[in-house]
Amino acid sequence: MNPYNGDDHLNNVTIKDVAKESGVSTATVSRVLSNKGYASNEIREKVLSTAKRLNYQPNALARSLKNHQTHTIGVVIPDIANPYFMKISKGIEDTVYKNNYNLIFASAEEQPIKEKQLLNVLFEKRVDAIVLATSGQNEETVEKIKKSGIPIILVDRELKEHDESIDFIAEDNFKAAFELTNHLLKQGHSKIGVINGSLQVSTGLERFNGFKEAIKENGLELNPDFIYNGNFNQEDGEKAIKLFFEKKDKPTAIVSFNNTMSFGALLQLTRMGYSLPQDVVMASFGEVEAAQLLKSPKIVYVNQSPYEMGVRVGEILMNRLLNHEKEPIIEKFRPKLMFT
Repeated sequence: MNPYNGDDHLNNVTIKDVAKESGVSTATVSRVLSNKGYASNEIREKVLSTAKRLNYQPNALARSLKNHQTHTIGVVIPDIANPYFMKISKGIEDTVYKNNYNLIFASAEEQPIKEKQLLNVLFEKRVDAIVLATSGQNEETVEKIKKSGIPIILVDRELKEHDESIDFIAEDNFKAAFELTNHLLKQGHSKIGVINGSLQVSTGLERFNGFKEAIKENGLELNPDFIYNGNFNQEDGEKAIKLFFEKKDKPTAIVSFNNTMSFGALLQLTRMGYSLPQDVVMASFGEVEAAQLLKSPKIVYVNQSPYEMGVRVGEILMNRLLNHEKEPIIEKFRPKLMFT
């Protein structure tokens, strides 16, 4: 009975095993299996038949390390449950898979410490490239990866100390947030509750700055009672609405700078018995797909292009890995306002 035929041993057969069974050296087995170098027809047939009988499978990791390629790309995103980031990831995957590259996903959960750990794991696993939507505070780790020669692309979010030698694909957050807020102001709303994402992250800060600029240009002042600083999650949207609407002076409009927070806000407004747009107008940075279940919610939102951004990231990755292009690329997508 062949000890290598059982399922538990399929991945344990090595070149040494094939060499021992064939009665030849490991170097000869290597030449035959790689089809490089001389081996007589008799030896070649013996080695190949033995490898087949033992169900020998080449060690992909060993081969990749030898070639200095693993054909894997690490993708670190802040929230794997957020459809926005999954659409970016889908765009990347659809692009790189055509060239036999696979993605390894990791979610940092908006935690810089966890993000640093994940980046180091991917670095140690020798992925060929890394895509990062950062939670912040990891400039040193990113610099280490860049200096090692591993291509790293920032998507959606940039580092506080932005390095223009690093590829960066994002949206024009400032401009889109300005236009979203300005639309509400032109509709006559002066009491606008703003739900921010983390201001430690570039997207959160840029969107809030766009909001403040619109308020300033319309001759108004910020009302601290109508500002809630969250962290891009559903619970923040719910908490913000509770805070705003438990006050005597309530906002007539809400602007939420992330679709996940917008969903939480919409959920809480519904729980509290408010109707859109009769009681309060809702504006969201990113489409709230659940709003389609409501009757005429009239939500204005920033229409984003996450899939297209992912495709662009994938194209840049392939140019780095296959064509060895080095010129850094910084591009910003221009979101549009949409009305339901």
